[in-house]
Amino acid sequence: MKLQLLPSTFDENGRAAARQHLACFVVDDLIAFDAGSLALATTPEQKKQIRDVVISHAHLDHIAGLPLYIDDLFATIKRPIQIHATQAVIDVLERDIFNWSVYPRFSELRNENGVVMEYRPFETDREFPVKHLTVRAVDVNHKVPSVGFVVSDGKTVLAMTGDTAEMNGFWNAVNQEEKLSALLIECAFPNELGVLAGNSHHLTPRVLEKELKKFSGDCPVYVINIKPMYSDQVRRQIADLNIPGLDVLEIGKIYDF
Repeated sequence: MKLQLLPSTFDENGRAAARQHLACFVVDDLIAFDAGSLALATTPEQKKQIRDVVISHAHLDHIAGLPLYIDDLFATIKRPIQIHATQAVIDVLERDIFNWSVYPRFSELRNENGVVMEYRPFETDREFPVKHLTVRAVDVNHKVPSVGFVVSDGKTVLAMTGDTAEMNGFWNAVNQEEKLSALLIECAFPNELGVLAGNSHHLTPRVLEKELKKFSGDCPVYVINIKPMYSDQVRRQIADLNIPGLDVLEIGKIYDF
């Protein structure tokens, strides 16, 4: 299974930068998990292939690129873009984004090939198929309804928390996996902003260390979702934890698990 965190911030030369405003993970160049930078950073080949988008929650940094992606491809879409999300997230998308005021309601529109976008609601704690993958959504602890994912292609299993604060249900689900290839876990704020992190339901390195004690697996652990303004500070504090196998997921790099 191949995984890539798409870049969303660029330096003065137009090259991908290490700071990350938006969340979008592409698996096997076919499926996007969240859509923050989906329209900005996908390659032409990825744009031809990605027709399934799995959404963890409806915060802007996780959905910003979705309407633009569909807009870019509108005339050429032959297979409708499938939006996999909980009903709560679908309701937010329809009410606040695809509402004709902010952006067209693509679920009501067609091109010459037919429907361009369809919703595929899923329930938590139940497996559902997305292309060649089997996905299970697990509730996490965020400010709005939000899920993490356990993703399998039959050989490789990945787990990703999405945005979250302290949690237990996710760990119960992940610890049931016999062989986990990698875990992606958020850590948004530095320790000095622990109150803000708690109020907004995010992790700091100090709390991340406590959360990882709940994890019984033995696999590489990658930190995601570091707030860009605090990137250097959070990275230093994560390194200071000196936890074997813990690293920050590199933006733009293609990981082969």
